[in-house]
Amino acid sequence: MDTSLRTALGDKTARPLAKQLELATVGDLLRHYPRRYVAHNSVTHSSEREDQRFRPGEHVTLLGRVDGLDGRRMRHRRGHVLEVAVSVGGQRFTCTFFNQPYRERDLQPGTTALFSGDLKRYRNAWQLVAPEFIVLGAGDSGQLPGLIPIYPARRKLRSWVIMMAVRQVLDLLDDPEDPLPDTLRAAHGLASLGDALRRVHLPDSWEEQAAARRRLVWDEAFGLQLAMVGRRASATTRPAPACPRRDDGLAAAFDARLPFTLTGAQRRVGASLSEVLAGEEPLNRLLQGDVGSGKTMVALRAMLQVVDAGRQAVLLAPTEVLAAQHARSLRAMLGPLGRAGELPDDPAADPDHATRVTLLTGSLGAKARREALLDAQSGAAGIVVGTHAVIQQGVGFADLGLVVVDEQHRFGVHQRDELRSRPGTTTPHVLVMTATPIPRTVALTMYGDLDTSELDELPAGRRPIATTAVPAGVKPRWLERAWERVHEEVAAGHQVYVVCPRIGEEGGEPGEAWPEPPADDLLDPEAPGPDEFEEALRTLRPPDEGEPEEGSRPPLAVTQVAPMLAEGPLQGLRLEVLHGRMPTDEKDAVMRAFADGTVDVLVATTVIEVGVDVPNATMMIIMDADRFGVSQLHQLRGRVGRGSAPSSCLLVTEAVEGSPALDRLERLAATPDGFEVSRIDLEVRDEGDVLGAEQSGRRSGLHMLSVLKHADLVEEARDEARAVVAGDPTLAHHPGLAGLVRSVVGEDDAAFLDRL
Repeated sequence: MDTSLRTALGDKTARPLAKQLELATVGDLLRHYPRRYVAHNSVTHSSEREDQRFRPGEHVTLLGRVDGLDGRRMRHRRGHVLEVAVSVGGQRFTCTFFNQPYRERDLQPGTTALFSGDLKRYRNAWQLVAPEFIVLGAGDSGQLPGLIPIYPARRKLRSWVIMMAVRQVLDLLDDPEDPLPDTLRAAHGLASLGDALRRVHLPDSWEEQAAARRRLVWDEAFGLQLAMVGRRASATTRPAPACPRRDDGLAAAFDARLPFTLTGAQRRVGASLSEVLAGEEPLNRLLQGDVGSGKTMVALRAMLQVVDAGRQAVLLAPTEVLAAQHARSLRAMLGPLGRAGELPDDPAADPDHATRVTLLTGSLGAKARREALLDAQSGAAGIVVGTHAVIQQGVGFADLGLVVVDEQHRFGVHQRDELRSRPGTTTPHVLVMTATPIPRTVALTMYGDLDTSELDELPAGRRPIATTAVPAGVKPRWLERAWERVHEEVAAGHQVYVVCPRIGEEGGEPGEAWPEPPADDLLDPEAPGPDEFEEALRTLRPPDEGEPEEGSRPPLAVTQVAPMLAEGPLQGLRLEVLHGRMPTDEKDAVMRAFADGTVDVLVATTVIEVGVDVPNATMMIIMDADRFGVSQLHQLRGRVGRGSAPSSCLLVTEAVEGSPALDRLERLAATPDGFEVSRIDLEVRDEGDVLGAEQSGRRSGLHMLSVLKHADLVEEARDEARAVVAGDPTLAHHPGLAGLVRSVVGEDDAAFLDRL
C-alpha cells in the first residue's frame, strides 16, 4: 500500500494521477473510491445523487446507448457538426462533435459506450461537447467487472484511465495486513480488507460492492471513533478545575436580581452544566438554541459559578462587533455585580461581591489594551470577552476555568482547543454555543466529540419567525406584495432589513461576488479572521447548485439594490446602506441610527448576521436567497423576531418551481429548528474535517463515512472503540489500529497515541 505509483505503474501513467488527483502511492489510488457504478450489460445510469440531478459545468462519465445520429454542415460558418443522441437510463443527452465526421463509424445506433465530458444546458437539454468516449463491444465483457466503476475524475484524466490503473495495481497487490482483529470482523460480519478493496473497485454484483463499502465505511468509523475516544481520554488525564456552586456567591446574587423567570429549559440546562463544572471531568458541551432562546443567560450563569470558585472565564466571539456587544450585554445584566473596583462607594461593587468584565479587542488604544491584558493576566477580570485573538500567544490568564465559544460555526476545533492546551495543571472546561450548527458541528455531536444540551423553549413574549420562500421569477406579484408589506411594517412603527449577497462590483471582475471581509484581529490588525472570509465566499453559492447557467446574472449587490429601492418600490422611506467595507465610524453611525429608529429600511450584506440586536426590526427580505447556505439563512433571519411583535422573513429567489434551490428554501421556511436546518445542510454537503479547523465539506478526510447515512454504524464503532481504549489508551498493543487511526484522521489528530 505504501509503494510509489511510479514503481507500480511507471512514470507515464503515474504522473497524471499525481498531478490531477494528488495520488502518489498504491494506497492513495485504492482509497480513491468509485463514486458510482453502472452495469455494463444494461444501459442504465446511477448518479452519485440519489435523485439523479446534474449540474451545468459538472464533469461526468456516463454509460449510454446511441439512439441516432445527425451529421451536417453548419449553416453560418464553415465546418461540420455531428450530433449523437444518447440514452442514459431514462434521460437523453446530446454529444456534439465539431469537424469530426469520422466519429459516425464508431457511434452507430445501438452502440454502447462510456462518454466523458463537461455538462452544458442547451435549448433545455443536456449536452456534452466533444466528449471523449470508449466503445464497449461484445468482446469487452471479459475485460470489465459486472459493475463498471465511475471515479471522481478530471478533464485531463478520464474515469476509465483510473479504472485501468486500479486494475493494474490490484493484479500486483498482495493482500494488505488487516488492522481489524479477527474477532471484531466476525462479530460484525465484515469482509477482509484485501477483499473489500478488490470488490469496491471491481465488483461483479451490487451485493459485492455493498459488502465492500460496508467494510471500508466501518474502517473509517472505527478509526474516527478511536481518535475521538482516545482524545477525550487523553484530555481527562489532566483534570479540569473543580468549580462547585456557592450559595452565597455571585451566581446566587445574580439569580436574586433577575427581573424575570428563567425558562424551564434554561433551568434544566443550567443545572446540568453546574453539576459538571463542580467536578474535575472537563466539560465539553455544545449548547444549541435558536436566536432568542437565552443561550447567553445560561452561559453567564455558568461563568459566574466559575468566578465564584476563584477562577476566570473567557467568552470568545467571532467578530469585534459581537464581542463588544457581548461585553455591553454582560455588564448590563450584571449591573454593579460586574463593575468590581469601578464604583468604590457602592458596596455591591467591591471585589468581594462583584467581578470585572474586560473587553479585549484590536480597536482598543495602546493604554486600554495594556490594561485589558493586565486584567486578564492578574485575575482582576473574572470574565474576559474577545475574539479568536484571545487564544494567541501573549495573552495570559491567572487561572482559566471556563472557555465559552459563541457562534461555534465560526471557529475550528483546533482554535477552540488552543485555550485548553495552555500550560498548567488543569484544563479549562469548554462550552460552545450556536443557533445553527454547521454540518461539521452536527457531525461532532453525532460522532461523540461533543455532548449536547438544547434550549428548546423561547422566553415569554418571543414569537416564532414566519418564513416564506418567494419565487419572484415565476410569481413576480409576490415580490411586489413584499415591498407593499415593507410600507405596512414601517407605517406600524417597525423597521425592515433587506439583505443582499454581495457589496458591489468594485474591486473585482464583472460578476464577482464580494462578501464581508474578515473581522479585525484583536491584537494583530493584519491577521485574518477564523475562516470567515473563506466561509462567506463558500456560502454565496451552495455546493449543490454549481455554477449558474451561461448568461445568468451575478448575485445582487447592496450598491445596486439600495438606489433601485429608494427610487422605486420603497420611495419615501428612510433607507440606509450597511456593509463590511464601510469605515468603522460610518458603520457604527448607521447601526446607531437604525437602532434609534431614525432609519426605516437597512439594506445590508451579511455584516448583520451576528451582533445586531434591534427589537423593533420585524421584517427581513433576503434577496437571491438561493445564493446563501441554509445555515447562514437561518442565522440571518434570527435578526428579526427579537421583540414581542410578530416578525417575518421572506426568501426571495429566481429559482424555478421544482428546482433543488427552491426546494431547499421551502424546507428551510418550514423548519424553525437549528438542528433540523443543519440536517438539510448535511444533505447537500458533507461533514467536513470533523477534527480540524476546516469549515467546508470540500476537503474531508473521510471518503465514505456519512453522519446521515451511517449513524447506527457509528454507534457500533463507538462502543467497540471505548472497549479498546479502556484497556489500551494509546493503542500500544494494537499497532494495526494505531495505523488505522493515523490513516483516517492524520498524524496531528492522532497525537494522543504518543501520550502516556
